[in-house]
Amino acid sequence: MKKSCLLLALSALLAAGAHAQDSGTLRKIKETGVISIGFRDKSIPFSYLDRQQRPIGYSIELCERVVAAVKNRLKLPTLEVMYRPVTAANRMAFVANDIVDIECGSTSNTLERQKEVAFSVTTFVSSSSLMSRKANSFQSLAELKGRTVVSTAGTTTVKALQEWSRALDLDLRIIAAKDHADAFAMVESDRAAAFAMDEILLLGLAATAAKPGDYAVHRSDLPQEPYGMVLRKRDPEFKRVVDDAIIELYRSGEIHQIYRKWFQSPLPNSRIELHMPMSAALRRVVAAPTDSGDPADYR
Repeated sequence: MKKSCLLLALSALLAAGAHAQDSGTLRKIKETGVISIGFRDKSIPFSYLDRQQRPIGYSIELCERVVAAVKNRLKLPTLEVMYRPVTAANRMAFVANDIVDIECGSTSNTLERQKEVAFSVTTFVSSSSLMSRKANSFQSLAELKGRTVVSTAGTTTVKALQEWSRALDLDLRIIAAKDHADAFAMVESDRAAAFAMDEILLLGLAATAAKPGDYAVHRSDLPQEPYGMVLRKRDPEFKRVVDDAIIELYRSGEIHQIYRKWFQSPLPNSRIELHMPMSAALRRVVAAPTDSGDPADYR
């Protein structure tokens, strides 16, 4: 009797394990033959639209490697990729509610966000900065006291700005714009003194402006933040496939070629070049991959 119970329990465990292998995101992709990718359409150079309105960018290229790994893992002859645009405000909900299987953009991995979604190993480490028109440039943060500063709704920068304003008694008027383009337009039209966002995104926006030389980007003292692909929680098998695909790029050294393409060379079909060398923090991630959402781990 005891032996029979033991065998039944063992069979149940094995069946559960086999079921787990094909559960969640991987099972959905296998059954539909489609993987749904959330992307940002104006987050240069991570995720944006080319002249043919196709998603391209650093994060999109990494995501394409993940798609190939998923196709191989599921042994599918073909795998359709469906791109769905997301915003800073809805990207987490789109992943958590099964609208997209993975989000590939410029999303910061934070301990707070990890309560709602999971993240891949880190793919970039950002530094927060402020952009202004050179005509309205400032030499110190104190000069922004009482002025209007814009950021993008749904980003970690909005909360950081609020805390920063209180801590330094700056009395900033903080506006959360719909997206990066709207925030940039506020600076462009002098409705805001500065746009607070990740430095690389600000550089991308300035570089694609009608008059790039009209803008200046100033470093701030806000902490660095890691970017990662956004995944559903409680799906470790899918996360393992995603992480392994990225880590293979790190181990092979191919990540350096991909990085140079998007950050140190003219962007595809463009003369725009960002001149952004790989940071020491990202080099450490490439050498020792991590999915930590704690900024202290990237100092």
